[in-house]
Amino acid sequence: MMTSNTQKSDENRSKRKKEMENEASENPQLSSLDKTDLTFSEGSQSLYKPEPLEEVLNEMNKEITNLLSKYAHILRQRAAMDASYVQELDGILKEARTIENHLKQKRESLKQRFTVIANTLQS
Repeated sequence: MMTSNTQKSDENRSKRKKEMENEASENPQLSSLDKTDLTFSEGSQSLYKPEPLEEVLNEMNKEITNLLSKYAHILRQRAAMDASYVQELDGILKEARTIENHLKQKRESLKQRFTVIANTLQS
């Protein structure tokens, strides 16, 4: 029973192989693809040669390093902008304090004048 099953599966494989070869001869453009698929499905060595793991890791490392350096550059630019904003705000605050002190002095001066005028009018 086992030998008849094995013979049937071998016959099916050979029929399929012949069908694919016939299709390949009918469509010469696809023949190389079909043959590649046929050899790949039969378990022969793959035509694709994977890159060594070290190469892939090195490329990934370079890409990650590149992205991190771009990110660091952007962060430095933003930090510089933030610093300039802080300096600008410090300048605005100093100017506001100067104006505030000047207005306080003016108010005190006006109070003194009004006091003098009030005292003059009362006498």
